[in-house]
Amino acid sequence: MADKADPVDTFTAPSFSLSNRLQRLVWNVVYLFVFRLIPGPFHGIRAAILRGFGARIGKSAHIYPGARIWAPWNLEVGSEAGIANGAILYNQGKIFIGRRAVISQGAHLCAGTHDYEQAGMPLITRPIRIGDYAWITAEVFVHPGVNIGEGAVIGARSVVTRNIPAWTVCGGCPCKPLKNRTWRPS
Repeated sequence: MADKADPVDTFTAPSFSLSNRLQRLVWNVVYLFVFRLIPGPFHGIRAAILRGFGARIGKSAHIYPGARIWAPWNLEVGSEAGIANGAILYNQGKIFIGRRAVISQGAHLCAGTHDYEQAGMPLITRPIRIGDYAWITAEVFVHPGVNIGEGAVIGARSVVTRNIPAWTVCGGCPCKPLKNRTWRPS
């Protein structure tokens, strides 16, 4: 189900309200001058900063200083999850990352697109859900509205355009299930 913003002509007007744009301006200043300068092991401080901007961050989540987060208020991260340096969370819409899920370097989760069938190409946002114990490996691109099942592994540089079943190893462009993942948490 699409979570559509107002049908704005994006050629002549911004897709987001002035309030949203001001929030992002403040966030970007904090990101540039505080968040990304906090040394790697100090995950709790970065989590506290993200919470201050409305993110829901679980206990012992590891969000590294080089992770790029577009809108913290659209982010929910489960406990003990990891988001690597160089990961891009372009969360115009909500992004949910499960417990002990890992988002590796260069992965790009994109929760927004534009309706190219309309003259003004208005913004459309669709939530992305990454299940518990899933691993989004290096340089994977995840499209808006995709659900990646619990324990799924997405191979490097894959492009995920559709939902991925739980406990599968997947890869390719477009990403497809390759085999079952046998490991399960005890």
